[in-house]
Amino acid sequence: MRVFVTGGRGQVGTEVVTAFAGSGHEVVAPARDQFDLASRDSVLQAITTTRPDAIVHAGAWTDVDGCELDPDRAYAVNALGTRHVAEAARVVGARVVYLSTDYVFSGDLDRPYHEWDGPNPLSVYGRSKLGGERELGPGATVVRTSWVCGRHGRNVVKTVLAAAANADRPLRFVDDQQGSPTFAPDLAATIHRLVVARRPGTFHVTNQGVTTWHGFARAVLAAAGRDPEVVQAIKTSQLDPPRPAPRPANSALDNAALRLSGLPLLPPWEESLARLVKELS
Repeated sequence: MRVFVTGGRGQVGTEVVTAFAGSGHEVVAPARDQFDLASRDSVLQAITTTRPDAIVHAGAWTDVDGCELDPDRAYAVNALGTRHVAEAARVVGARVVYLSTDYVFSGDLDRPYHEWDGPNPLSVYGRSKLGGERELGPGATVVRTSWVCGRHGRNVVKTVLAAAANADRPLRFVDDQQGSPTFAPDLAATIHRLVVARRPGTFHVTNQGVTTWHGFARAVLAAAGRDPEVVQAIKTSQLDPPRPAPRPANSALDNAALRLSGLPLLPPWEESLARLVKELS
């Protein structure tokens, strides 16, 4: 296939490009300065010129607090940009796989969210990504994920390792937000599988297991052979400065659609964390 990847230079997009190119597919992944999601003309020109068979729409503005402070930009990129991608896909007859987020949920449930739970986002980022979901046709695939980490881009694993190496005081991470860490290579492999199998609908795709940011930071240090006791637990209300965008207290996603379809689940997050820390070290 010829696969067009938006956000192909980002944390997940880079791994998606690697997964498809490594299995013999032709991949088109324009750089950010060559492809503007907020511009209908830019999106239509890029996609109708290359005429892909499938589009993995991983491009987005993912700065959660930035979105809260600039809602127009958030909706222009995440919601309207997805409308442009969906329109171009219809023109060339391409299937769309859209990368969405746990932030479409409020986080009020006392269990992991499955694909049939109703969205109720708290933040502009979550609302703009849900807007993107609603721009897609019935044959598209929505992949919701959470707490993504990987070799490329900025993420919590790199932040914890850098902070531990340079800090002379304890690290502070919240223990009242829980979720499922997801590792970009594992996520990309499942996106590849869904595209090749032409699976429509919504899928929650995360590594298996649930933890808090405090527990995750401790696990990062333990995997790196450092003392996890330097990580202190705080509440979200104690963050200084406070974050502009509200976060869901429960971001855990149940990968029910994968499981019930008999598709492989991602490995436990602890296993993938150990691999990532080894690579980064």
